[in-house]
Amino acid sequence: MVTHHAAPSGASTNVLIVGGGHAGAQAAIALRNAKFAGSITILTDEPDLPYERPPLSKDYLAGTKSFDRLWLRPPNFWSERAIEIQNGKRVIAIETSHKRVHTSDGSQLSYEKLIWAAGGRARQLPCGGNSLPGVHTVRTRADIDAITARLAKVRNVVVAGGGYIGLEAAAVLRKLGKNVTIVEMLPRVLSRVAGPEIAEFFTSEHRAHGVVVRTGVALECVEGDVSSGTTGAQLSTGERLPAELVVVGVGIIPNVEPLIEAGAIGGNGVHVDEHCRTSLPDVYAIGDCAAHQNAFAGGDRIRLESVQNASEQAATAAKHIAGQPAPYHAVPWFWSDQYDLKLQMAGLSLGYDTTVVRGAPAARSFSVAYLKRGQLIALDCVNATRDYVQARKLIAEGARPDPAALANTELMLKDVPQAG
Repeated sequence: MVTHHAAPSGASTNVLIVGGGHAGAQAAIALRNAKFAGSITILTDEPDLPYERPPLSKDYLAGTKSFDRLWLRPPNFWSERAIEIQNGKRVIAIETSHKRVHTSDGSQLSYEKLIWAAGGRARQLPCGGNSLPGVHTVRTRADIDAITARLAKVRNVVVAGGGYIGLEAAAVLRKLGKNVTIVEMLPRVLSRVAGPEIAEFFTSEHRAHGVVVRTGVALECVEGDVSSGTTGAQLSTGERLPAELVVVGVGIIPNVEPLIEAGAIGGNGVHVDEHCRTSLPDVYAIGDCAAHQNAFAGGDRIRLESVQNASEQAATAAKHIAGQPAPYHAVPWFWSDQYDLKLQMAGLSLGYDTTVVRGAPAARSFSVAYLKRGQLIALDCVNATRDYVQARKLIAEGARPDPAALANTELMLKDVPQAG
């Protein structure tokens, strides 16, 4: 049976994993797969066993997938592999000299190796009324359950943020019959992760489904009161939008404060090397909170908020602990489901200087290739899975496809000739 009790003061474990999200769970799984025989303990501040987060803003919010279908592994998996999970435990301090953590309930736990997989917390709106009933982020099961509990009384929704989370939530809420307005302060949606062709396409799709998309405008404040909840949202233009629900998707803040206070080097996240080691002895960091130098970002130090990165870094840390070191090196990939559209993204489009469109957006199946000094660095694929699969290999190889041939959909992506 999975353990859910508080550890007594003085308890110890060989590998302590802080965080029960995708990264933390995969680290435990990877350790066992690498034949690591020592004790493994996961501390998570959530009440649930490890579960998938991407479906929260899609199938789970839509009510088409029950929570037990989101579990990363069945409940008995963890006990069968002697992986202890302690729920409701938040680490507030680390004593690296004694290899010990302190938790919010006053308990302590000693470790030989520590894997920090605490992810991040949803960023709140930087405006008045941001904590009113009816203002919700999209990060945990509890967030979605809280939104769902209000929906019967909701007619108008304002979604703050035009990134993946905001667009996915908007699509689901529109399909549930709500009046939805997306408010994005930057000039276009998906501006941090995709080029203008993809942004324009998804803006048009949302509008075609009846969603109002407002860009280049910010939320000034949320209106309402504590007793009745949210009633509206004031925009920087002076307009007022009716809203019984405000969904916030404006990014996350990495949960790294205890690491930084313990002396770890960090900035936007905690810095890790190619084996996911922090500057603290025997302390690793993985997933959303880990800032690593990425070959596919030109060697820049970045944080990647994705299932792919969580899984790959979990495997990297586990292999190093198990004595099978293999440096992190993986082509980043992401996906997003909106309406009947599957957006699959390979690589990172940071710093691109050329885009090439393969196919016609009007056909709702096309790809956008991003080139930097002639090299293929990323591909965004809309209902074009074959391009996506082939792109990952080409990006890893540093391919330099001929731009004119790249636009020819008669050619499979892998058959596009290289530039002379």
